[in-house]
Amino acid sequence: MLDYSEIRQRKIIIYEGEPAEVLDYHIARTQQRKPQNQVKLKSLLSGRTWNATFHVSDKAEEADVSKRDIKYLYNNKGEFWFCDPEDPKDRFSIPADIIGDSAKYLKANENVTAMIWQKDGEDKIIKIILPIKMEFEVKEAPPSIKGNTANGGGKLVTLENDIKINVPFFVEQGDKIILNTETGEYTERVQK
Repeated sequence: MLDYSEIRQRKIIIYEGEPAEVLDYHIARTQQRKPQNQVKLKSLLSGRTWNATFHVSDKAEEADVSKRDIKYLYNNKGEFWFCDPEDPKDRFSIPADIIGDSAKYLKANENVTAMIWQKDGEDKIIKIILPIKMEFEVKEAPPSIKGNTANGGGKLVTLENDIKINVPFFVEQGDKIILNTETGEYTERVQK
C-alpha cells in the first residue's frame, strides 16, 4: 500500500479495480486544509485518463506487475507479434491499443520490455516499455548547404520507420542517429 505522498509519476496503482499509471502528480498544501495529492491517471487496460485526488488518510494499492523481455517480430492488421527472446517458437500477439504510441518506434528483432499484470492467476500484458534511446537510420534528408551549419537550426529528415524528426544540418542520408523514444527527439549521431 502506498501513502498519498508516495503516489508519484510512473507508479502503477490499482484504481477502480484496474491498473493505472500515474502520469502526473501535485501535492497541494493550503493553509486551512490538510495536504492532498492531485494525480492524473491513465488506465493500462482501457487507455482512458482521469484526474483523482488522494487525501492524507488515503492509501492506494500498488499494482502487482512484473517485467519480462520480449522480442518484436512484425505487425499485421492491427496486431503486433512478439516472441520470447530465448524461444522464438513461443509467439504471441498484442493488440495495437496496448502498444499505443510506441508502435512507431518498434523495429523488427529488437527487444522491448513487457509489463505484465497478474489478475486471478492469469498474466496479462498491459504495457510495452521501449529502450529510452534507440538507433535509427536516416532514409531521406535534404542536402546541407555549405555555411548553413554555422548558425544552428535544423532540417526535417525521414527515418527508416517513416518518422519525420528535426535534426541538425550536418546529419546526412544514410547516417545512423540516436532517438529519445520518450520525447521523440534527436539525441546524437552515431560515429561511423
